[in-house]
Amino acid sequence: MTKKQRAALCVAALKEEYPDALCSLEYTDPLQLLIATRLSAQCTDARVNQVTPALFEAYPTLDAFCDAKVEDVEGYIHSCGFFRAKARDIVAMAQKLRDEFGGVVPDTVEALTTLPGVGRKTANLIVGDIYHKPAVVADTHLIRITNLLGLVATKDPKKVEFELRELLDPAESNDFCHRCVLHGRAVCIARRPQCDGCCMKPYCKSAK
Repeated sequence: MTKKQRAALCVAALKEEYPDALCSLEYTDPLQLLIATRLSAQCTDARVNQVTPALFEAYPTLDAFCDAKVEDVEGYIHSCGFFRAKARDIVAMAQKLRDEFGGVVPDTVEALTTLPGVGRKTANLIVGDIYHKPAVVADTHLIRITNLLGLVATKDPKKVEFELRELLDPAESNDFCHRCVLHGRAVCIARRPQCDGCCMKPYCKSAK
């Protein structure tokens, strides 16, 4: 079996197991998802979802974030960890969106990664979830699970992203990433994977 064949079988298995491949972060517009994703670094999505309602109520528009004092934003996001760097990035990100992108969140990884605090993982999430373009969000769950499956053999996020782009059906890649997150939380848990209950066990090199 080739890696591409194994990838297709894994995509199908996860699709049946998790038909609703949804991002765990709660948002109502592209800017909110961009900010929520920045907050999620080294922090759980559940915690971010507890923090963002008050943050987005205090700063309901791009201009509001542009005019915000960094120390005030820090107060809203303190419990997310690394709050000083995140607050600084959020305000600078908003200002760059206003000044260089006409207030519109861009739709390419290349443009998104010019924004303060935005790496390829965040950029791919925006491209996939907002603009519905093929994307590979190389978060910790995806990296761990695809290594266990034998689809990749590297922990480098960028290498994982580009290798999976060659293996996955572009129409399925974004949802596959979301499903890997769900599966990583529920079944393929770090340090205690529940292989007997895994829908991908027949195709997983580590399970065998």
